[in-house]
Amino acid sequence: MNFNLFTDVVQVARQEAEAGGFTQLKTAEEVENAFAKKGTTLVLVNSVCGCAGGIARPAAAYAVNHDKKPDQLVTVFAGQDKEATAKAREYFKGYAPSSPSFALLKDGEIKTMVERHEIEGYEGMDVVRKLQAAFDEYCE
Repeated sequence: MNFNLFTDVVQVARQEAEAGGFTQLKTAEEVENAFAKKGTTLVLVNSVCGCAGGIARPAAAYAVNHDKKPDQLVTVFAGQDKEATAKAREYFKGYAPSSPSFALLKDGEIKTMVERHEIEGYEGMDVVRKLQAAFDEYCE
């Protein structure tokens, strides 16, 4: 793959997450600081695969337009910001590394995840419903 093309694809993926309201976490320290905050945090584990761009990122942006939603929206980029992604995954106890995926934390503790196998091959609204059901259960 042409390096410039790949760089462009990564940049677009980052911009789509930010446009959806997600703050990028690029270092382990940024992850620790974000996850130390009280309340609920939705983590988008972003990637450049087709199901990230075609399903996960659009579903994330849509899902947060809900009565109950997380206090904080953050993203780490698998394969790009390796240190941040590895640190985030330390918090996802009981779940295998998966990207794209979503983790919902409350007070820094994992409550649930929507893993790649629950995204890939599904319709975007299926993922929205999964996320919003988690928001209903864990967010105020």
